[in-house]
Amino acid sequence: MRRTERYPIKGPNSLWQLYNTIGFWRVFLNTLVIVIGRYTPFPSWKNWMYRVFLGMKIGEHTALAFLVLPDILYPERITIGNNSIIGYNATIMTHEYLIDEYRIGEVRIGSNVMIGANATILPGITIGDGAVVAAASLVYRDVPPGSLVGGNPAKVIRERYKDTGHA
Repeated sequence: MRRTERYPIKGPNSLWQLYNTIGFWRVFLNTLVIVIGRYTPFPSWKNWMYRVFLGMKIGEHTALAFLVLPDILYPERITIGNNSIIGYNATIMTHEYLIDEYRIGEVRIGSNVMIGANATILPGITIGDGAVVAAASLVYRDVPPGSLVGGNPAKVIRERYKDTGHA
């Protein structure tokens, strides 16, 4: 079950009304930092920029690979634990703009988590410690600690070290 806050809107679709929900300059700054961060080759520099300028909570020794795309509108709603890897071109969303509403949700990624290349994490998701998300997966539900999930939509393929939560 995804945990999102729902905000109904009146008039044209919610994305058309984007700057009624969040300030232009906030989005501009977030976009600038994320574009620079996506190409930054040093994980420590990238983590520092994302922590300081975007308010993301990123644990020690966590690595966001080349072209990882954190949410541009609400990156401060992303928390990633220690020693995790987010693979090439993965996307972490904390918002979704629909026709008649928009939704915002926290994304919590535990410690020792590995997320494969091109995976997409939807808003309101928790990925437990020690979990593995296969490449190109669409994570639309919580991922239990220590499990391997994959596919579109992502489903549990195998439970790994269920009692300890370590991969």
